[in-house]
Amino acid sequence: MRLLSFLLLFLPIFTLPALAEGLGQWQRSGSLRTLNVSSDSSPGDLAPSFRLSSTFLRLETVWNSTSHWQVEAVSDYQMLGTDPHDIISLPKSGVNRHFDLDHSWHHQSGWDSRLQIDRINTTWTGENVDMTFGRQAVGFGRIAISSPLDIIAPFAPDALDTDFRPGVDALRLTSYYGLDGQLGGVVVMGDVDRHNSYLVTWVDNIAGIDLLAIGGSLRKRPMIGFGGAGDLGPLGLKAEMAIYKGERVDQPGGDLHEHMVISAVELWYRFDNGLSVITEYLHNGAGENDPAKYSQVLFSAPYLEGLASLLGRHYLLTTANYELHPLVSLNGLLIWNMQDDSWLLRPTLDVSLADNVSLELFWTYPEGDSPRKRFLFTEVRSEFGSYGQSGGLFLKWFF
Repeated sequence: MRLLSFLLLFLPIFTLPALAEGLGQWQRSGSLRTLNVSSDSSPGDLAPSFRLSSTFLRLETVWNSTSHWQVEAVSDYQMLGTDPHDIISLPKSGVNRHFDLDHSWHHQSGWDSRLQIDRINTTWTGENVDMTFGRQAVGFGRIAISSPLDIIAPFAPDALDTDFRPGVDALRLTSYYGLDGQLGGVVVMGDVDRHNSYLVTWVDNIAGIDLLAIGGSLRKRPMIGFGGAGDLGPLGLKAEMAIYKGERVDQPGGDLHEHMVISAVELWYRFDNGLSVITEYLHNGAGENDPAKYSQVLFSAPYLEGLASLLGRHYLLTTANYELHPLVSLNGLLIWNMQDDSWLLRPTLDVSLADNVSLELFWTYPEGDSPRKRFLFTEVRSEFGSYGQSGGLFLKWFF
């Protein structure tokens, strides 16, 4: 295991001498993004009102050889300011990064900053095989809103910043056969040994249906998953399911259930007027039916690892997009917890200001039974009824 860790970190560096020969092509790009959010206090005084400002500078370099090699390196710098200070902390490296390649600062002005190496990897491409080693983006699944098969570093369904998937320390091998067939394997090195993952994947298209299967060990959990995507006339249809055997059940920071099933069905349709709607039913086996147990979900392994981000069991999720003008579009997100009857609605206005410059204006409106004060504690009665309203803007420039 130590040898594999050594290779994952240093093999990208070993390939750099070839760059000095002046072979291949360089590609440089980047982005500057600024997110500003203002939030009301949550019902029941579970959290105070706050303001947040976060700026991200991302620089990317890709080198392609004239033959089979590619080297990718990406740095990401973030500055975070909140009022009150420290109500929201800088993100940590997470469970999928074995190597400490980031550094954080606490400035006297009340701002915090973090510099990280988000990608550093080398890819070798053969006739029917690809191999990538180092810090890289790894994603699975076909469902757009919340995919049960996106199990390594998934985005929460209500995440605002989803332009770049966080890199993980991994070795990935993919073999291609036929027209659409892929058979692959991935090893993800965690921050500790029990967070290592060993997975085998299969992708193919049979009779016009995209099929996907995953199996192996996800951070010590035996798991298997499968999915399919196709069309029923003008209606797009996707279905996915992942089954896990619980790890460290009933232990602090462990799983809540001996077995977990996370599954979803998603429908997509585009109307004649240009309105596109995606609707998904999600069964979240990592959550709980009883709102009184939501606090247990918050401190369970799937939630702490990022595998799950919702607290309940049954959800209806919907996104919609409508183009008001070639430069302006209206988007919407609805997440409905069907068990406690709470929901979150977020309309977004997306404006293209110039080439590669966009502005998102958003407002998040949660609704549900508010927390109730008891003698010594606060009783949580719904998931989204515990949220405060919030709004803000997200300015992005890609170069």
